[in-house]
Amino acid sequence: MSTADVAGRTLAELVSLTGRRAVVTGGGRGLGKAIAVRLAEAGADLLIGDLDEALAVATAKQLGGRAIGVAMDVTDASSVAAATDRAVAELGGLEIWVNNAGIFPSVPLLEMSEETWDQVFAVNARGVFVGAREAARRMAGGGVIVNIVSTAGFRASAPGLAAYVGSKHAVRGVTREMALELAPRGIRVLGVAPSYIPTEGNTVAVPDGAPIDLMLNSPVGRVGVPDDVARVVLFCASDLSTFMTGSTLLADGGTLC
Repeated sequence: MSTADVAGRTLAELVSLTGRRAVVTGGGRGLGKAIAVRLAEAGADLLIGDLDEALAVATAKQLGGRAIGVAMDVTDASSVAAATDRAVAELGGLEIWVNNAGIFPSVPLLEMSEETWDQVFAVNARGVFVGAREAARRMAGGGVIVNIVSTAGFRASAPGLAAYVGSKHAVRGVTREMALELAPRGIRVLGVAPSYIPTEGNTVAVPDGAPIDLMLNSPVGRVGVPDDVARVVLFCASDLSTFMTGSTLLADGGTLC
């Protein structure tokens, strides 16, 4: 199945997600919520999945329109499958999946337990695999999977992030393999790699302010906000990017220049 040639469409038509159904994991707050807001603004119907069901439901209510919030544990394949089935049943199908859920513990390598290592990979790497697998199984007419990577998928980030860096390198790599394997099904797979973006989750994990100093000294000279990443995800999910798959786009303010 090949992607369509959209050269004759208007810009408004290329950006529009009207009639498409999307799932955002970890969508109750932070980057996930910002992504959901932009996808909804472009016209998508949404299922917001989050470990905290109350947050997911609250975000869905804020979006209005056809949006539902559900409990989803990306480390539990049955939880992901149930949420995906609900998206198909209640929204009528599935064309867009955003693997956003992730954790960001900062633990020095020599102090890190196997349990912490395994948990980071369970959420950040296996969760991406399970989400993409369940989404692809239900994308009958093709679709787009967007994996949130990180600049940590390109280089070491900071002391204490061995598990995080390893997991994000894994996501960047598997994005390319997914693109290869899913192309015959008409499914594109793209990664988006943000630099440090302050959110409710990672400001607790990295309290010393070093990442903020890094961003202030970046070529763009400011700290990013969640919507900076959400707009790149919208580009990936829309028909603006129909000739792209397998790539990971940097949303890093130039920190990897």
